[in-house]
Amino acid sequence: MSPPPDPTLDLDGLDRAALRRSRGEKWTTYPEDVLPVWVADMDYPVADPIRRTLQAAVDRPDLGYPIHPAPTDIPELLATRMQECFGWRIEPRRVELITDVVQGMYVALQQFCREGEGVVVQTPIYPPFLSSVRTMKRRLVENPLALGGEGYSVDLEGLRAAADADTRMLLLCNPHNPSGRAFRRDELEGILAVAEERDLVVVSDEIHADLVFPGRRHVPFASLCPEAEARTVTLTSASKAFNIAGLRCAVAIFGSDALRQGFLGVPRHLRGGLGILGIEATRAAWREGGAWLERVLAHLEANRDFLADFVARELPGVVHHPPEATYLAWLDCRSLGLEPSPYRFFLDRARVATSDGAAFGEPGRGFARINFATARPILAEALERIAKSLRDPRP
Repeated sequence: MSPPPDPTLDLDGLDRAALRRSRGEKWTTYPEDVLPVWVADMDYPVADPIRRTLQAAVDRPDLGYPIHPAPTDIPELLATRMQECFGWRIEPRRVELITDVVQGMYVALQQFCREGEGVVVQTPIYPPFLSSVRTMKRRLVENPLALGGEGYSVDLEGLRAAADADTRMLLLCNPHNPSGRAFRRDELEGILAVAEERDLVVVSDEIHADLVFPGRRHVPFASLCPEAEARTVTLTSASKAFNIAGLRCAVAIFGSDALRQGFLGVPRHLRGGLGILGIEATRAAWREGGAWLERVLAHLEANRDFLADFVARELPGVVHHPPEATYLAWLDCRSLGLEPSPYRFFLDRARVATSDGAAFGEPGRGFARINFATARPILAEALERIAKSLRDPRP
């Protein structure tokens, strides 16, 4: 059941002019006549407990060095949250604060495999999965997800064939960006079987774990069994669910002391520093942000359903499988033959900025990703513009 309306949180009455005045990437990258529904930031106001915490820090003032790595209680808060939300018991001593999830991926690539060794990614995938492997000069081993009539699934036989003797790591995205899959336990167990056969370290990006819709449940990969935990580094953050990515605070959860020691082989200052505002905002989110998140999830679910209905009615030829998690819609526009790409077509003809499917790997060509974490009027206008551009595609 959806939570009751909160009169202080008007998610459909967002001030577009105020959004335009923001300094973030989403609303400043494109000209003012373009509606941005691309980068994975929500347009919603920050949760009041976070706002009050940040305001108090400024008013005190309290902008000095943070109390990291100790005695911040983030590891204990995280352990409580994981147990309550996912039934996963973690050891706080195996939690390390980092700047962001992508930073954690880079450190893991540096520490757990060597140049030229293989790293499996399941495309289409969040672009930093691809760029991090290439930048670190590891060998990219693609295992594309299988796309069928019901959406994406894990190609386990393809994974087994792709992971050769020189493959050392699997980068997992669960829930998956951009498809919106929340992988089932049996799918994850199939991945684990291959990881055990090939002795792979699994680095699992679970930043969308709090954004799973009714009917599905997030299963942390490391929670499958002790054997899964022992080979897994889990990366997550409050930033995606609570819309505080600019505050730069995330966590790495290590399934063994050996993984923790290996990761920490990169000195903390080489891994970058954290700010006190990011730490305090994370604390407020995990301690007091539940009611806000529940309200936002209900709005996201309604927007997801609105978008799915619109695509089915107004965008003939576009294939869309409603996401089980995340606030991202992955539109298959391949049958439309939009040139040079759906992203460019919608930007030029509709003045709507989506994310370019090609950035998510070769299987993403011909796709566009839409972020529906915005006010319904903004989402509706973006979709109407896209529909109009397809009805009359002339320049």
